[in-house]
Amino acid sequence: MTFRARHCLMALLGVPAIAAADVPDVAVDIPPVHSLVDRVMGDLGAPDLVIQPGASPHGYSMRPSEAAALESADVVFWIGEELTPWLSGSLQSLAGEAESVALLDVPGTQTLAFRQGATFEAHDHSHGHDHDHDHGHGAHHAHTHDGTDPHAWLDPENAQVWLDAIAQSLAKADPEHADTYRENARLGKEELEALIGELEERLADAHGTRFIVFHDAYQYFEKRFDLSAAGAISLGDASDPSPARIDELRSMVNELNVDCVFSEPQFNPQLVTNVFDDTGVDTSIVIDPLGTGLAPGADLYPRLLRQLADGVAQCATEG
Repeated sequence: MTFRARHCLMALLGVPAIAAADVPDVAVDIPPVHSLVDRVMGDLGAPDLVIQPGASPHGYSMRPSEAAALESADVVFWIGEELTPWLSGSLQSLAGEAESVALLDVPGTQTLAFRQGATFEAHDHSHGHDHDHDHGHGAHHAHTHDGTDPHAWLDPENAQVWLDAIAQSLAKADPEHADTYRENARLGKEELEALIGELEERLADAHGTRFIVFHDAYQYFEKRFDLSAAGAISLGDASDPSPARIDELRSMVNELNVDCVFSEPQFNPQLVTNVFDDTGVDTSIVIDPLGTGLAPGADLYPRLLRQLADGVAQCATEG
């Protein structure tokens, strides 16, 4: 039953349309998006999370409760097909009447193309392109690692843009609480602006730090805070590194002056240890683009970015 149908039914039954009942049902894809939407909804309600913490968004089998959340949603916020190509079909079959907001397509979103190779060329620190550029859907779905890098939530300036878009969509679905959504978004943007300043200060001594990441998910964070990853172990989120790729990285550790190799909680950390332990680089630091281990909610997004900054700052100190 849609939001509008529920509202009409309550009116026919003479039930008061209290605030909680008037708030639309909202579904989101990943925990960072859940956090931003939760910040905008505030005390009015909470979104349903479709992809649970710790799961890879690139290939996911929804549980019945998650499919039901999509089916009952009035509004769905998701990164886009570039991150979850499988979700597009589920949105059409389960949430065909819901407003679907692909955040990568929101005007003002800064996007970047995937980097190529096991080791990255020197950054030019340009901030990519905006939402009007071709996202290379077909190429990415074929897992060629071309097209738009979907990890755009790791740039907090994108998150600021998205807060306004989230508030706009919710205000359209729920005009009675439009002012609340917009005010929550305004406050959230102010908080993110303060967070950007905090992280810039935290990372002030890390600009020359060289590190290898498990998979290439962090370039939005890197470019926003003037950092420089040397390479990635895995080509993509859903692929295992080839022996040739690992050999290339191992041989380049000294040449690239790598300080650390980061592991991730979703992948086997023993792989990082086995491959790089005898090179002398630090392999003890764990970073994560999704906030695995953090409690879902409005605080997850800023805590996620702080964890990333802490990992890089630790690498800089120990390197």
